[in-house]
Amino acid sequence: MKIAVIGVGAMGSVYAALLADAGHEVWAVDRWTEQVEAIQARGLRVEGASGDRTVTGLHAAADTAAAGECDLYIIATKADGVGAAARAIAPFLSPSSLVLTIQNGLGAADRIAEHMPTDNVLLGVAEGFGASMRGPGHAHHNAMKEIRLGEIGGGITERLTKLEALWRAAGFSARAYEDIDQLIWEKFVCNVTFSAPCTVFNRSIGDLMADSAPWRIALGCAREAYDVGAALGVTFRFDDLETYVSDFGRKMPAARPSMLLDHDAGRRSEIDAINGMVPVVAVRLGMAAPYNETLTAILRSREASFG
Repeated sequence: MKIAVIGVGAMGSVYAALLADAGHEVWAVDRWTEQVEAIQARGLRVEGASGDRTVTGLHAAADTAAAGECDLYIIATKADGVGAAARAIAPFLSPSSLVLTIQNGLGAADRIAEHMPTDNVLLGVAEGFGASMRGPGHAHHNAMKEIRLGEIGGGITERLTKLEALWRAAGFSARAYEDIDQLIWEKFVCNVTFSAPCTVFNRSIGDLMADSAPWRIALGCAREAYDVGAALGVTFRFDDLETYVSDFGRKMPAARPSMLLDHDAGRRSEIDAINGMVPVVAVRLGMAAPYNETLTAILRSREASFG
């Protein structure tokens, strides 16, 4: 299968390397010049929970046009890059092409819909990876729990089960879900718990959980996200919120969320799609989200000074 991975940061690198190692024709597309050049020159190294491998033979480019028409496009950009990725993909889509978007936060499908029909768009959730870049052409991930896949409108379809099989054959634990929206919200609650709090307090996940005062604030963020989701009708599969997010965090105590890594590097983060989205949805519902509103304001203020 011909596959283009749009956005080859930490998570996109894991996808691209393992899918290419499984024998697919993979195009790694990213505007990060050093990353593209490193892959072209030396291949793509991925180490961590899936082992340590350097995959050569990938095609790397800065422009989606270089990949052209593909069977599968995986959008692995940050949330604010989804629209641009969809716009770049749109001219090359065939009736049989599939688009799979895998992001933290909410709203990816809406961003894609601004640039193309979503009939062939599927949603994914990467659960329990904790990935980071060690340098151009070198990614690391602390864990590798599950790639969760679903149709925008719900249900299990033939194309969804084929996509599940493709990921499994490449070495991922993957599963098709009938209600992917539920999974997105459950991941969103975990993202909200750790992203902004770890970044504001400069803590790894384990260190945040071990520090009682910041951890109470993180749990306040989690509660607001959970309450907003429940008000929208999301059917969460857990009743004890603190146990749920704590179990998630204990699986990767050394991880520093991508939002914190962005701030370490002086880059703007996905704050608007994660913690910043909770107050937005809360206002629409006549609710309040003061924990998330406050931490979002702090991080937006910091990011205003980034280049």
